[in-house]
Amino acid sequence: MLYHFFYSFKNSFSYLNIFRYVTTRSFLAFCIATIVAIIFGRKFIDFIKKKQFGQTIREEGPKSHLKKGGTPTLGGVFLSFAAIVAIAICGNFSSVPLLATLFVFFGYFFLGLIDDWKKVVHKNTAGVSAKGKLFWQFLIAGLAMYLLVSTKTISTELYIPFLKSPICDLGYFYIFFGSLVIVSSSNAVNLTDGLDGLAVGPVITSLITLCIFCYLGGHEELSQYLYIPYTQGLSELVVFSTALIGACVGFLWYNTYPAQVFMGDVGSLSLGSVIGMLAVISKNEFLLMVFGGVFVIEALSVILQVGSFKLRKKRIFRMAPIHHHFELKGWEEPKVIVRFWIISLLLAVVALTTIKIR
Repeated sequence: MLYHFFYSFKNSFSYLNIFRYVTTRSFLAFCIATIVAIIFGRKFIDFIKKKQFGQTIREEGPKSHLKKGGTPTLGGVFLSFAAIVAIAICGNFSSVPLLATLFVFFGYFFLGLIDDWKKVVHKNTAGVSAKGKLFWQFLIAGLAMYLLVSTKTISTELYIPFLKSPICDLGYFYIFFGSLVIVSSSNAVNLTDGLDGLAVGPVITSLITLCIFCYLGGHEELSQYLYIPYTQGLSELVVFSTALIGACVGFLWYNTYPAQVFMGDVGSLSLGSVIGMLAVISKNEFLLMVFGGVFVIEALSVILQVGSFKLRKKRIFRMAPIHHHFELKGWEEPKVIVRFWIISLLLAVVALTTIKIR
């Protein structure tokens, strides 16, 4: 809104040119989202407590988690609200990448909300069926990918780190490939969200990494110099990224150990979808496996555990996802969380080094 309203008066008031810069609006978006999340979060938690919408803890999980039963959940609602308020104020809605990303964000938010509502309000621990989730996830991701590809907003070429040129052109098959990245990212973040603040830390480092790549990929001169694919309107996703980062910081205010509120699927699914979407639009689909390494490890641990049990009737880990394995080995919950954060930060730095090694 600030961009579309104030910037229209730039000829009369030259200082309003400041709203044209992505860096300025990104800084404002971060500040607004953080403040809104902290202020609105307190009221939201009180509301959830009155409604007695508490988290149900699985009995087969670590016994130390049983005391968390009844902790307010659906925290992804106020996190998302803070981000949307910030992007509504600071965003440039003429950007196709921004509109497509918002579409995916809302689509996965809606899915997560229904899933949490069934679990918390209707006491249906299964929530939305796995098939139903996958159908909706691929539908939303596929529609967004079709929009981006059909309008030629993004190319269908594949890039990998360390190489200056694309390795191949997938054509319209890229729609499925991009959808797969988005769905996988969303579910991986969802699996990671099992300890207080565990998921939101790597989400922040991933968003910061993608924020940098989106800025460079949306700047024509810098992208050419660094051999990064240029995408028109991509820089607007920097504003969206910083809004989400601010919202996550505000959410972490209440989610840090011991958590006063849990994110729920409404938060983890939508955040994961945005990370996947940003990776696709900025052409960092494969690099996502590096800076999002914590999510990859968590998802792989579940796949390996299930596969091993079905084929060999034996478990690889004491419990999956892998963060529970370390808990059952005797690690205190805060130690698991901080160490996973450290790993996420290191992987983000490794991913950023690929900017010049091309």
